[in-house]
Amino acid sequence: MKTRKLGNSNLEVSAIGFGCMGLNASYSTSVVTKDEGIALIRAAVERGVTFFDTAEVYGPFRNEELVGEALAPVRDQVVIAAKFGWDIDLATGENRRRLNNRPEQIHQGRHRRHAETAADRLHRLAVSAPGRSRCADGGCRGAVKELIRERKARYFGLSEAGVQSIRRAHAVLPVTALQSEYSLWTREPGAEVLPVLEELGIEPRSL
Repeated sequence: MKTRKLGNSNLEVSAIGFGCMGLNASYSTSVVTKDEGIALIRAAVERGVTFFDTAEVYGPFRNEELVGEALAPVRDQVVIAAKFGWDIDLATGENRRRLNNRPEQIHQGRHRRHAETAADRLHRLAVSAPGRSRCADGGCRGAVKELIRERKARYFGLSEAGVQSIRRAHAVLPVTALQSEYSLWTREPGAEVLPVLEELGIEPRSL
């Protein structure tokens, strides 16, 4: 498996990543069992995949927990992109269908799963999702900085962010990567976003 460094960082990952959402969340019409999901993720590792994507909203929480358990034996060999930003009741798991990047929500979400799953000890990239959640503001960036200081995250990324949000966030806390929907059907980031990523040394990652 070929590898690449994300942007100007020293974070090296496999050129092909594994988006884990479909294992037990969102688009799935029939999800795999827990054992099947763990086996599939570990098979990807055996084939050289080191970059895995999940989010607290997938489930909610169930996808992070699956990914954390599957990768626990190789946690020092892999990179997990873990997105946050939705308003989820941390006690019940209810997704309130709105955005929430307040610092207290970010911290409580991280500490909740630190007590319940290996996933929190695996995070290498904290990603705000989606871009309109405004993690370019100081409170959100401060919370991410603290996570990095506590080694619950190593790098900061964004998801579906626009040019101004990218510039504001990167000016204070270096953005390692931007995740965007970019394919034959969706070319929207190409005109404005991709040139800015090249200018700032941020890695583009497509969904």
